[in-house]
Amino acid sequence: MRYFIEFSYKGTAYHGWQRQPNAMSVQQQLEDAFSMLLGHQTIIVGAGRTDTGVHAKQMFAHVNLDLPLDQVKQLVYRLNKFLPHDIAIIDMHSVREDAHARFDATSRSYSYHMVQHKNPFAHEWAYTFTSTLDFEAMNAAAALLLTHTNFKCFSRSKTDVKTYDCNVTEAIWKQVDSSWVFYISANRFLRNMVRAIVGTLLDVGAGKTNLEDFQNILNSSDRTKAGSSAPAHGLFLTKVHYPNTIFEPNG
Repeated sequence: MRYFIEFSYKGTAYHGWQRQPNAMSVQQQLEDAFSMLLGHQTIIVGAGRTDTGVHAKQMFAHVNLDLPLDQVKQLVYRLNKFLPHDIAIIDMHSVREDAHARFDATSRSYSYHMVQHKNPFAHEWAYTFTSTLDFEAMNAAAALLLTHTNFKCFSRSKTDVKTYDCNVTEAIWKQVDSSWVFYISANRFLRNMVRAIVGTLLDVGAGKTNLEDFQNILNSSDRTKAGSSAPAHGLFLTKVHYPNTIFEPNG
């Protein structure tokens, strides 16, 4: 039977989601935990990649298990006892046999967290950026993302994607208590895309880049024209959306 694993993690100690030959990843921790508790090698397929140091409040992966749903629910408890403190299984859901955690996702949402003063409690999950920023200008630039489709200018240069097209449906900065948070949603994201967007929007806020420049960057399809990537530790994957039709009624 196929199950979707719903989980979260703090990415500080990991070299991203995907298994690496010489570095610890979230995928390796999960696969090792499943394999140890089940007594056989278990392969897990994630909804996508996150880079080194990026966090996930909600992430999905699929796994094939020869277990009924009630035993899978017990397995969740055992996994959370076995996994390190910075990875937590939220739930496991029964899905159709052909459901795919990556290819069936219809949209993904991220948030980027920033503080503008030194905060000893935020240094692992928010970028400290103390320069004065014009958030009205940043949101005007962010709104241009919703009218654009080709995001090659914000993509990592060495990538194996067939298209750079993405449909961005939300892009806005909001103040949340003492933090500023950038919310962005799209049907798909390119590698490093969100961090490159945030870094370029910070250039807009700091007055280094105006709206016309930002539009020219979008039109350029040239990563060297955009700003530097914002640090990974401020970025969270917050939501992965799927059609209800892939979930089993009692899953």
